Amino acid sequence: MKNILIFCICLFTGAALAQGPPITSDKPIMLGGGSFTTKTLVEVRNTQRGSFVYVPLMLHYLPSANSLVAVHIPYISYDIEQGINGNSLADIKILGKYQFLRIDGTGKTFRMVAKTIQTMPTGEELDLMELSSGLYQGYYGIVAGYESLKYGISTEFGYNMVPDGTLDEIKYKLGFGLPLLKPQYPNKQLNLYFEYTNSWLPERDWYQLLYAQGIQYARKNVTFDLAVQVPLVNDVTEGRKLQYSLFLGSRFTF
Repeated sequence: MKNILIFCICLFTGAALAQGPPITSDKPIMLGGGSFTTKTLVEVRNTQRGSFVYVPLMLHYLPSANSLVAVHIPYISYDIEQGINGNSLADIKILGKYQFLRIDGTGKTFRMVAKTIQTMPTGEELDLMELSSGLYQGYYGIVAGYESLKYGISTEFGYNMVPDGTLDEIKYKLGFGLPLLKPQYPNKQLNLYFEYTNSWLPERDWYQLLYAQGIQYARKNVTFDLAVQVPLVNDVTEGRKLQYSLFLGSRFTF
């Protein structure tokens, strides 16, 4: 009975059991219908080609308990090869999610969502994956996740189509969340995240396996994130390889 009460309280307050949202990946668990979330996830990306600072403003709205729409309006600062540098609007993204499967148990839940991201060509043509390409892109994927009071597992598989470019991408993500505090009310969380990203670009014959180690602190309806991402496999053209990315994020739900 105690576990059931904790489970219901966490769902009501927007906390997905013992873990908040992943940092570099996604999860299928949604908040209550009619809720808004404003968030950012700043990425400082260092590559052989140069350095980039990506600052998105993300506005998420749930029309219902099983649907989500969002817009991501990003700003980018770049300093790349041959002395090219600047600041500009990056590619704006429109996100949609629909939860089509939900299986709840005592202190645990499994859910799946269909997901799409439509990327508008509003950014500079920097040929920069996921940040600023100046090309229209359409991403279509499935996100699945299992969470209990002790741990969380999330996966995502999808395909990103770039009709006028060579950045088509097959992507698979796998993430594990480990809560360091017991579930409590009001919500207070300290979570560790272990997240893997597999990325294939068939037209360029590129492959990356990235690992992100993150920590997250959540208090009531505010969350703060910190993660470092490094390549484990970096089969990318010399001069274009990722060295590391640093992520700093926060979110507020109302």
